[in-house]
Amino acid sequence: MLARANFGCGSSRQHAPWGVKDYGFRVIIAPSYADIFYNNCFKNGILPATLSEEQVEELLQRNEKEEGYSLTVNLPNQTIADKQGLMFKFEIAPSRKGLLLKGLDDIGTSMQHAAATMFDPVGVKYYSNGR
Repeated sequence: MLARANFGCGSSRQHAPWGVKDYGFRVIIAPSYADIFYNNCFKNGILPATLSEEQVEELLQRNEKEEGYSLTVNLPNQTIADKQGLMFKFEIAPSRKGLLLKGLDDIGTSMQHAAATMFDPVGVKYYSNGR
């Protein structure tokens, strides 16, 4: 999905990214995002890729001119490209990139650490106050 600046403004609930995902979008490309919406995208497996306003405008213009225009987003290489050879790089925090590549949400991340954080009753000493 191509969008303009401050995408997701006024959409502070997780329902907003759910709607985007339900329509089949896994990537949003915009110059900027509302903070809460941006964070909720990662929790729902959506990549909010940030490009400059000029880059987004170029993609929008190409989309208007060419029927069936499509883009390929390569998360490991952090690139967005079209079939004509246009390619833009985008930045993403390594931790967020890793979560998206592994398909992890907050619960999945917690479950990865569950074994290390589970209470281990072995070796627990029980003390009594003498009663």
